[in-house]
Amino acid sequence: MIEAQVNLTEENQLALREISRITGKSQQELISSAIEELIKNYQHQKRLYLMQQAKGIWQDREDIPNLEQLISELNRLVTDLVVPYQKG
Repeated sequence: MIEAQVNLTEENQLALREISRITGKSQQELISSAIEELIKNYQHQKRLYLMQQAKGIWQDREDIPNLEQLISELNRLVTDLVVPYQKG
């Protein structure tokens, strides 16, 4: 693990000490957990942003059937397979 220096305001330092005392976790554990949570949140937000940017990139493509056509075709194929088996 890489060691890093963190500068805190006096107010934040007092709050961190209190949280440490109440939770029984070291200040280092609390800071590491907070950084991990910040990174997870950032990655989640970044993923959402990228998905929003990709939204609609295929909307003008003519070679991709629409979803309703695909579902209809799948239902027809399943019916063709199941009905003869049920009659059998």
